[in-house]
Amino acid sequence: MRKFLVVLDDSRECLNAMRFAAMRAAHTQGGVQILSIIPPDEFNHWIGVGDIMREEARERIHAHFEVFAKWMRDRQGVDPELVIREGEAVREILAQISEDKDIGVLVLGAGTDKKGPGPLVTQLSRNSGSLPIPITVVPGDLSKERLEAIT
Repeated sequence: MRKFLVVLDDSRECLNAMRFAAMRAAHTQGGVQILSIIPPDEFNHWIGVGDIMREEARERIHAHFEVFAKWMRDRQGVDPELVIREGEAVREILAQISEDKDIGVLVLGAGTDKKGPGPLVTQLSRNSGSLPIPITVVPGDLSKERLEAIT
């Protein structure tokens, strides 16, 4: 089964990437893997405090994931899986793609502000020619109706 890998973060454009991945998976009998990355600099504290902060970050990720997972299950009939990694975002995305051979497409949401599409889209687009899978970049301001028409 081909999986659509989508990155869960706090960006607004993440929502459209999630929707697109779920809709495409539903239409192609594929799966969705949601990757959340905890930056390493979040835990540069004392060991005990860092461990508590790491656990709190994981709890927030699970709560955020469940919102998307419920929608995917209820609306698209897709049961996503969650993967949490710690480290630098691009490096961890590439590592996940390398480790899970069922991942067939990376889905990213593009920001809509004047700063550009966002750091992940910018960095991964530069290396897109050497990636082992295609990247789908979903505009962050596409309407739900337009997403449905495209998928």
